[in-house]
Amino acid sequence: MGSQVKDVKLPPNSPTQLVLNKHADFIAAYGKKKDDYEYCITEYLRMSGVYWGLTSMFLMNKQDMMEKDEIIEFVKSCQHENGGFSASHNHDPHLLYTLSAIQVLSLYGCIELIDVNKTVDYVSKLQQADGSFVGDKWGEVDTRFSFCALASLKLLGHLEAVNVPKAVEYVLSCMNFDGGFGCRPGSESHSGQIYCCLGAFAIADSLHHVNADMLGWWLCERQLPSGGLNGRPEKLPDVCYSWWVLASLKIIGKLHWIDKV
Repeated sequence: MGSQVKDVKLPPNSPTQLVLNKHADFIAAYGKKKDDYEYCITEYLRMSGVYWGLTSMFLMNKQDMMEKDEIIEFVKSCQHENGGFSASHNHDPHLLYTLSAIQVLSLYGCIELIDVNKTVDYVSKLQQADGSFVGDKWGEVDTRFSFCALASLKLLGHLEAVNVPKAVEYVLSCMNFDGGFGCRPGSESHSGQIYCCLGAFAIADSLHHVNADMLGWWLCERQLPSGGLNGRPEKLPDVCYSWWVLASLKIIGKLHWIDKV
């Protein structure tokens, strides 16, 4: 018995091309409206928001529209004494925002402006005996954090600070019968988690553990008649999954399997 297909219906007057200037103007204006409701309620993920916006601007070759010095100072000000970074001021440090901070500084080529050794120490201490990583001192385990840790250390040039084979072993334990990966062993396969697990394997030179054909098929099944992609079966398409799915297919060399039209 097949799964239910949920999809959206695109109106006939939908845009047929990206209006890059409007995207760039929207992103550039976001950080200047500090009293807006939307700005205030997203404080808890501000560091990642800065990275997402900045990456988009670099992809559009519009990075000069961003306040470089202000962004760098913000990132620096969010580093804690233990080396980790928080999403914003007066928030706790977390591995998610530590990676975003490192990515922002890497884009600007100024990673030396932070205390790298402290950050390496912070990340390495989050690894557990089974190879997994917790996101912060509160102890949540998730394969997202495995990717964040390995990506952070790779960008900092200190991948040797953690037990990489053990990290790979843990991620591998989260593989499911359908070729996908979940957040922990036994958890449902999810496109976002798959991207994180594949990213971790790629950084660790361990992609040979993946059944690329089986996983590639599962990822391609996420595409719906509208052309959009969902994160798991029986869900609606979401543009964020266009990234998770397509990036995952690219990593395993199966991007040509998707219907690009």
